Amino acid sequence: MTDTFAELRRRDFSRLDRGGHVYLDYTGAGLYAESQVRAHADYLCGCVLGNPHSRNPSSMAATTLVEDARRKVLGFFNADPEHYEVIFTLNASGALKLIAEAYPWEPGGRFLLTADNHNSVNGMREYATAHGAEVRYVPLGCELRVDDLEEHLAGAEAGKHHLFTFPAQSNFSGVKHPLQWVETARAHGYHVLLDAAAFVPTSPLDLGEHGPDFVALSFYKMFGYPTGVGALLARRNMLGELHRPWFSGGTVRFVSAQNSVHLSHVTGRAFEDGTLNYLGISAVSAGLDFLGEMGMGRINAHVMRLTELLLRELAALRHSDGAPMVRVYGPQGTVMRGGSVAFNLIDPGGDTVDFRVVEQRTNEAGVSVRTGFFCNPGAAEFAFEYHDDEAFRCIQTLTPETFTLQQFSDCMNDYAVGAIRASVGIASNDADVARLMEVLATFRDAAAASVSNAQTAAVVTAE
Repeated sequence: MTDTFAELRRRDFSRLDRGGHVYLDYTGAGLYAESQVRAHADYLCGCVLGNPHSRNPSSMAATTLVEDARRKVLGFFNADPEHYEVIFTLNASGALKLIAEAYPWEPGGRFLLTADNHNSVNGMREYATAHGAEVRYVPLGCELRVDDLEEHLAGAEAGKHHLFTFPAQSNFSGVKHPLQWVETARAHGYHVLLDAAAFVPTSPLDLGEHGPDFVALSFYKMFGYPTGVGALLARRNMLGELHRPWFSGGTVRFVSAQNSVHLSHVTGRAFEDGTLNYLGISAVSAGLDFLGEMGMGRINAHVMRLTELLLRELAALRHSDGAPMVRVYGPQGTVMRGGSVAFNLIDPGGDTVDFRVVEQRTNEAGVSVRTGFFCNPGAAEFAFEYHDDEAFRCIQTLTPETFTLQQFSDCMNDYAVGAIRASVGIASNDADVARLMEVLATFRDAAAASVSNAQTAAVVTAE
């Protein structure tokens, strides 16, 4: 299996080694295989595709491609076409916004979400609150996991609309939350929205086994290309529950300006605003074929072997006196976790090394990692053990016009205000992990204060 992925890197990701790149930000975006791009370019150069909102030959050709892609997506996730529809969106965030604006929030209803969620899910609470629904967060416990979900699901008022949302895999810690939660939540009277964006690039999702009401995903996270195309997989019986606040070209069958009436589509088309990115969608089938040919089981095994290596090497980093150099947030092992590892460096005295300084050094070495909160403030707040009252006091001092991360950091005193995330993927190898360790090892025996004070100013200015 190792030889298979080594050959894949030589064949389809040669630009990494040719340019001296170490790419460890797969949770941020997948990398496209070079064969995908060539095949798509060759295809586009050999055909004529027009706006699907017509019935001429070029339009019909584009329509056929889009419908073929829908079927391919359903097949990839083993989603029964009798039960699920594919609604193409800009990305996972676009899919989440679609649900946020159309879900029938109401007084007495509840929006329950785990503290571990992307900001695009956190933002849904604005719609829920505006319509009188209750918003509740499920806290995180040991290893940034949820201890007792059913305790928080209990008490949902019968006859009201309740939505439970969670990520299949955390984009912060790599924690895989149990997909069995789908059935558990539905048994308590909730509809379930699954954010699968960080999960599906390296793990198989079988919607025949676990059937949430909605699934949000981005294709560029799965196979890198195209960007600007995502999907909402929705149960057909839920489409009638959603109420869009507007209509646009493509979402309606008939509109009268004179009489101010319109007739919406009754299928997923009612949720696809304007002209679809049909040229991008034409590349989705090839991307899914690429993953299918490699095999999601093999991809997952490859990623987990490298994740185990990454965790082991991070744990082995020590200062000269034997003190650990790294604090990992989340699972220390590979059980129920994915290929994202969030951590901070610790100096010999136990103080946190400013993550921005680490980022500066990895950048200089050509190593791509992610830093900050990773658009997941809930997981970060639990990881950094913020006290609600102290964090609230600091937040109250911030304004959009004057905010700087340094200002927030100064107010929070000794608390971390960000972390480093390394995430491995289909084209990663042992040498990538080794290169990262070489950079991190340069912080051995360095005091956090002197390192930060000497180098942070230029980084802060650029923010």
